[in-house]
Amino acid sequence: MEIPYTVEVRRDTGLTNGKIGIWLFLASEVMLFGALFASYILIRTGAQTWPRGDTILNVPLATFNTIVLISSSVTMVMAWASLERQRFSTFRIYMAVTILLGCVFLVVKYFEYSHKFHDGLFPRTNNFLAIYFTLTGLHMLHVLGGMAVNAYLLGPGAKLWKTNPVWFTNRVENSGLFWHFVDLVWIFLFPTLYLL
Repeated sequence: MEIPYTVEVRRDTGLTNGKIGIWLFLASEVMLFGALFASYILIRTGAQTWPRGDTILNVPLATFNTIVLISSSVTMVMAWASLERQRFSTFRIYMAVTILLGCVFLVVKYFEYSHKFHDGLFPRTNNFLAIYFTLTGLHMLHVLGGMAVNAYLLGPGAKLWKTNPVWFTNRVENSGLFWHFVDLVWIFLFPTLYLL
């Protein structure tokens, strides 16, 4: 059975089914992170004292990670643009770099978490750290999920390029939308947790 509107756009929405699906999924993700940010604001405004993030967290490492994620967004766009130009080998290079940058982000977070645990700073230590570990931990899971999808598109999923390149390009674009969302969440997390 053939799935409709994977390549051609629907007349009623002007979008493919895949793009409608990813936008609906991202809307649910906005609600999830929005609820967590709202909880953070309520807890922080209700607290009598609240530590500044830069007194506990490593701002230079977080700044480095911000640059890494923004760079990965650029390479993700370049991967998709390469497919639009029918340059599959260039796509593979940019997609591999995107996944590699995701790995760099996670390794830096590993060292950051390890340092906190070594110093006896755990989620149960105080509300600030509970929120920090919840938000950044959930974000890391999203980075890991995005890397898994990108790795599939780079590996076994790339077979679709030979039979239906437009559909494959659409899949890469949808994956890119998720990846940009993950980057956008981090751009909110970084100043909220580390600088304020």
